[in-house]
Amino acid sequence: MNSLHQPPLEVVILAAGKGKRMFSDTPKVLHKVAGRPLLQHVVDTALSLEASAVHVVIGHEAQQIEDCLQKTPVLWAMQAEQLGTGHAVAQAMPHVHDKSIVLVLYGDVPLIQADTLQALVALAHSGGLAILTLNSKDPSGLGRIIRDASGRAIAIVEEKDANTQQRKITETNTGILAVQASHLQHWLGQLKNDNAQGEYYLTDIVALAVLQGVDVATQIVDDELEVLGVNNKVQLAQLERHYQGRVALQLLESGVTLADPSRIDVRGELLCGRDVEIDINCIFEGKVAIGNRVRIGPNVCIKNAIIGDDSVIHANSHVDGVTIGAACAVGPFARLRPGTVLNTGSKIGNFVETKKAIIGHGSKVSHLSYVGDATIGRDVNIGAGTITCNYDGVNKYETLIEDNVFVGSNTALVAPVTIGENATIGAGSTITGDVPGRHLAIARGRQRNIEGWEKPVKK
Repeated sequence: MNSLHQPPLEVVILAAGKGKRMFSDTPKVLHKVAGRPLLQHVVDTALSLEASAVHVVIGHEAQQIEDCLQKTPVLWAMQAEQLGTGHAVAQAMPHVHDKSIVLVLYGDVPLIQADTLQALVALAHSGGLAILTLNSKDPSGLGRIIRDASGRAIAIVEEKDANTQQRKITETNTGILAVQASHLQHWLGQLKNDNAQGEYYLTDIVALAVLQGVDVATQIVDDELEVLGVNNKVQLAQLERHYQGRVALQLLESGVTLADPSRIDVRGELLCGRDVEIDINCIFEGKVAIGNRVRIGPNVCIKNAIIGDDSVIHANSHVDGVTIGAACAVGPFARLRPGTVLNTGSKIGNFVETKKAIIGHGSKVSHLSYVGDATIGRDVNIGAGTITCNYDGVNKYETLIEDNVFVGSNTALVAPVTIGENATIGAGSTITGDVPGRHLAIARGRQRNIEGWEKPVKK
């Protein structure tokens, strides 16, 4: 976003608060919306602005926050005592270049949009102070924007310090602002804490800017939830539904059919082809790519998966870390675990679990089976109740089933074992050794019928 003629942008994110009203041992900024911590949302948005540096001010449970975002390229600043927003920003300023534009964000305001911030930063490039404001339906608890007779913003008054007339003002402060670092550094040193809270308010820099003849520009945001800070679980749930509604609208506009747009949760990245149908109560996590003409049944959970064209995921199935080819069928009530690969036209039926299993073209595992650490060839039929016994309590072993094998119901394949091409396994067998191709393997005890047997009777 920075050109060669513009000062660099640095972002300061305030994330030091305790969040007492969350009633949780988890720091407020680590509570999640759409599967990501609140703070992660804000950091990701800041990074999308191509800022030269992102500074995060932490205090309460600082180590836990650092650990959670350890792979994120941010600079940490410590606020040991929570003495107000002005004091918090001051903790990051020693690491900010004097020539930078500073954008101040909040770790509990996750839905702020990049285009909103780009417009705000553009206002600050003129050399003044740019603040983001909101016309609130219910301004209670929020700082009010005070304007002079000509309409210029001249101050922000916190509600606890506002008089009766000022409390009637509906234009409120979001707390988000952009300003030249040199101005900000100077004003932070002049802040006083003679207010109802005994804190150093960042908002007081507006009055200092006016006093020193620095222009104060305002940008009004329309979406109240875009700038809502999370202070309790009610607001957290409110933002979750708002976020999911936004995602659902994008999916609908791109041509995806949603049975009920209010009953879908996307907790990551979801890419859909043409004519995709998604039923109710589906959850998508991580990176999910869905091909053309795919149908997803109700109550399905899909995580980090690729689903090929014309495949169907039936109701109540879990798909995690899986690649599914074209024209496959999964479920209902199937669980596909990481490392599973379904090739074209294969089928995983109801109450089947797979793990690190490669299922060949046209092969079927239709009922009540477990297939783990296995490679299955083309056109194989796995009978109901079949399991691969892949674990001896210490090590995992592999099962290889070649093309056109028929495995009868209620079979245990004790790995390591290879079943040759066109072999048949009789139902109820426990297979402990390799089966050559075109052989029939039966491994079960001989049946005995005892004449005249009488069942025990309770006394």
